[in-house]
Amino acid sequence: MQKRQIGRSSLQVPVLCLGGNVFGWTVNEQESFRLLDAALDAGLNFIDTADVYSRWVSGHAGGESETVIGKWFARSGRRSQVVLATKLGIDMGDGKKGLSKKYIAEAVEASLRRLQTDYIDLYQAHTDDAETPLDETLAAFGSLVKQGKVRVIGASNYSGARLKEALEISQKNNLPRYESLQPNYSLVERSAFESDLLPVVQAYGIGVIPYFSLAAGFLTGKYRSKQDAAGKARGQMVEKYLNDRGFAILNALDAVAAELQSTPARVALAWLIAKPGITAPIASATSLDQLNDLEAATRLKLPPGAIARLDAVSSPAQQAA
Repeated sequence: MQKRQIGRSSLQVPVLCLGGNVFGWTVNEQESFRLLDAALDAGLNFIDTADVYSRWVSGHAGGESETVIGKWFARSGRRSQVVLATKLGIDMGDGKKGLSKKYIAEAVEASLRRLQTDYIDLYQAHTDDAETPLDETLAAFGSLVKQGKVRVIGASNYSGARLKEALEISQKNNLPRYESLQPNYSLVERSAFESDLLPVVQAYGIGVIPYFSLAAGFLTGKYRSKQDAAGKARGQMVEKYLNDRGFAILNALDAVAAELQSTPARVALAWLIAKPGITAPIASATSLDQLNDLEAATRLKLPPGAIARLDAVSSPAQQAA
């Protein structure tokens, strides 16, 4: 499995990250264990989750995904084989949110308990917190690094300006810096990342770990009408792509996949893996067949002509239009 470095950190990860949001949500505990074992056996040992997964589900409080992963660590004994990423900052209820010094200290302990581990490889700010000074947040993360509870820190859902400001504060105050960024980036979501964030991550050498790499499943080709999306767990998320631009992208994926004897999902992920500045797209799997698709995507090399066709049909200019 090809590996890439996260930013300037010591972390080396495969070119695809396994998304943990489905564990304890659309995948039960026993099946999650099977998927995690199979992922590691296939070389996909970079796993991303968050404390808030899956609080959006009725009857869930958050922490479900971390808890499943923690139980798997305890059962399998494979913690040392995993590059583990998790996130904090999104509202967990009862005022538990944000990136203050006090809350970061509380949130990390809760995640460590659920994950049944004593360290997190990549601890990420899940969203910007405008109410807390960046130097307070970065100093709090720095304390966790000194304590050995966190190896590397990252950010998610930051604007280019705020990410740059955070990086400059880290440099000025000799604090750990964000080594990675998690943006929403895919064939159907290009403009925000490429115009606002890409110049910053390239200038500062930041790793990029895009989420919604398959646009909540739209780029797999399984949603081609509102009827396809109706009643599905991610159905509402994909409705905005059911338009002329979205269908044109699917048609291009179908054509490239047919030429390469591949699948639309593999092609969409391979397109991301080939883009400048990208470290490892995040994608989740709810079955072994889907997991096999993810692993196969890491081995798919798109011809320049195929990349150019996908670039053209998904251009940000068309997205804005």
